[in-house]
Amino acid sequence: MTEMTMDAAAVPSGLADPGTDRGGGLLGRPIDRVDGLSKVTGGAPYAFERAPKGAAVAAIVGAPVGAGRVVAIDVAAAAALPGVLAVIVDDPRMPAGQASSGALPQQGTDRIFHYGQPVAIVVAESQQVANEAAALVRVEVTPATGRFDPRGEPVIDEPRIGFLPPVEMGDVDAAMADAAVTVDATYTTPVHFPAALEPHATTAWWDGDRLTLRSSNQVIGAARKTVARALGIEAERVRVLAPYVGGGFGGKTGVGAEAILAAIAAERVGRPVKVALPRRQVAYMTHHRSDTVQRIRLGTDTDGRLRAIAHESVVAQNDQGRFLEPVPFGTLPLYAGEARRFTTGLVRVDLPETGAVRAPGEAVGTFAVECGMDELAERLGINPLELRRINEPPVDPTTGKRFSTRRMIDCYDEGARRFGWPERVPDPGSVREGEWLIGIGMAAALRGNFTVEAQARVVLDEGGRARVECDMTDIGTGTYTILAQVAGEMLGLGLDRVDVVIGDTDLPPTAGSGGSFGANSSASAVVLACEDIRAELARRMNAAPEELAFENGCVRAGGRETPLADLVRGEPIVGRGHTKPGKETEATSQASHGAQFCEVAVNAVTGEVRVRRMLGVFDIGRVLNAKTARSQAIGGMAWGLAYALHEDGVVDVRDGRFVNPDFAEYHVATNADVPQLEAWFVEQVDASANPAGAKGVGELGISGAGAAVVNAIYNATGVRVRDMPVTLDKLLPGLPAV
Repeated sequence: MTEMTMDAAAVPSGLADPGTDRGGGLLGRPIDRVDGLSKVTGGAPYAFERAPKGAAVAAIVGAPVGAGRVVAIDVAAAAALPGVLAVIVDDPRMPAGQASSGALPQQGTDRIFHYGQPVAIVVAESQQVANEAAALVRVEVTPATGRFDPRGEPVIDEPRIGFLPPVEMGDVDAAMADAAVTVDATYTTPVHFPAALEPHATTAWWDGDRLTLRSSNQVIGAARKTVARALGIEAERVRVLAPYVGGGFGGKTGVGAEAILAAIAAERVGRPVKVALPRRQVAYMTHHRSDTVQRIRLGTDTDGRLRAIAHESVVAQNDQGRFLEPVPFGTLPLYAGEARRFTTGLVRVDLPETGAVRAPGEAVGTFAVECGMDELAERLGINPLELRRINEPPVDPTTGKRFSTRRMIDCYDEGARRFGWPERVPDPGSVREGEWLIGIGMAAALRGNFTVEAQARVVLDEGGRARVECDMTDIGTGTYTILAQVAGEMLGLGLDRVDVVIGDTDLPPTAGSGGSFGANSSASAVVLACEDIRAELARRMNAAPEELAFENGCVRAGGRETPLADLVRGEPIVGRGHTKPGKETEATSQASHGAQFCEVAVNAVTGEVRVRRMLGVFDIGRVLNAKTARSQAIGGMAWGLAYALHEDGVVDVRDGRFVNPDFAEYHVATNADVPQLEAWFVEQVDASANPAGAKGVGELGISGAGAAVVNAIYNATGVRVRDMPVTLDKLLPGLPAV
């Protein structure tokens, strides 16, 4: 096995540099997804599909109140319905919420933590019967007074949850008092749902004492351990399969209650059981992004140099949840400034758990800090882009660590050139086209980069064909394609000679899809596994590994060229790779960076907002696949637009229900809302990040995107909205006369 701990900046010699023609010439190219055909033709099996023969179907019954105790559950009418196999209410392993590798929910409890909490599961021959029977279950409760307002009284800096300690450097209050120009403003963002196209679903079956789950889950290695803990069995007795996942956005990083309940139900009825949550139950039985209240304070000298920067936030979480939205995470290394304060307050609520949703922290934190920077630029009378250039730090201003790579200035410059950003931004409300007010806005983007442990196995068979194996998942991001490209590049094989097998916990473990570390970490493990194979091939060629050149299924060294199949000699060569963080990871500040630009038109009569164009330029280290990277970037930009204009999970503070827990009322951006988006990259291999030299892209595109839209709306109208989303009622009173 080839192992690499990131103790020094290094990229294996077998990996081609961007723009060179070494190896198979695959890496970085905009190659179509190798799994694309199976997905569009229905050949790709998802969690609820292709169940084993004889599978039953289940429906989950939720708590009818937001707080209190379950007194009794009457299942008689439901159990008597023809086709019902079981109504389960008495298993002590039944979870009261979502589980994670860090913590299990309470099990077998009569306490109600939130409305819709699972309290029973009905198993039947068909979904229709299961749904009908679930409606017949009567849950008797003793209600209690609940805490349903996510903007209630906070407890500041509760230390036992979250992963960001408070930061206090210098005297922010004094620096603000002495500053020539200041901003002190509060911004809010509402509840956001990670509404993936495929709902949370699981098919479970037992073979003796061994459990198999085919589940819609992003991190199946952790899921295996979590399910085993919840059921009280050894992890070796659990196998989790997730060959295809129809989107996750962080909402499937934990183990949904439906997975544990499906396993319990399959054991009870002695048959495979499948469960898919209806859309309205997804909102209650999986986590969402917390509501946030964010106070931004910025103070500069007359030249616009920050002397004080404070990002003080309040978020919500229930009594079971341990995750705390890391709102200031992107702000910490973003701008210079000697006096710094970053704190988080917590409101305890009787609502479903909050958790990691795409770009936790940055997706909502950048609304506040980047809108605050726009307000500051106006008060200073300088270009918002120039204000950001002035405050570009030479090292991480919070930790003092050197940056691994940081191309932020290049992103600003290239973005301004491509977008046509002017030297002088027009005055707010000054540009009109008939009854339309036209404005432009921009924002910085940043997403922290993580190095995580991952393993992979690559098998070079007798015919010179490679097979890549690991338990990584593909949630629509292009994992199959990227891993095939890496192996093809390293071994000189076309994609038609590389197979990728993922999404199975029987394969070498990775950290799965999440945190924008999945592709980078799993790709790095594949790189090292291929290095293992290259070393063995070099031995068989009587050459040093660095002398080898791979192309078209052949290897060259010392003037000789030999087909890979001839070197395999009838016995497959197995390479194993293992990568994990090290000293270099600790010594550097690592992030992906970018700049977002936007133009909007706002109707002066109706307040309607139309985003005309958006452009982003991003620094993501090595680009593994230009097409899938662009797709990830523009997907994030589209979601940032939706956060700015549409998405608003409304909580009824009287009873703890969501007012709009489905796609009918929870408004997301549609094709009509999203213009043609442009995403470009400034590429530089980050040798400190991981063996692949790549940094995260999946969560970077959403960072700053919404703020660019909001800043453009202000430039168009002169109306500054600080409570997201920017809806008509917030614009109309302040619009200038037609």
